[in-house]
Amino acid sequence: MFKYTPQSLQKIENILKESKYVIRYEKGSFKSGYCVLQDRRVIVVNKYFDLESRINSFLEMIPELDIDFSQLDEKEANFVLNLQQTKLAV
Repeated sequence: MFKYTPQSLQKIENILKESKYVIRYEKGSFKSGYCVLQDRRVIVVNKYFDLESRINSFLEMIPELDIDFSQLDEKEANFVLNLQQTKLAV
């Protein structure tokens, strides 16, 4: 079972940063609450989202992102795979 904690959010952010993504929290009129600029590897998330909404946004976008598993250690890679499975189960 996945827990919505600040540590989980930080872990997700760190994994994305290791995959060379830049994460920015800004205001905007995002229909889905986030925007991914693939060619620049920038992720923009609505800064007014609470913890759970931020994590859900990342869960929603992770399957679409080009995450470099070679840059992650085994624990982080398993965490990402579990996140992807969690999203599929929801």
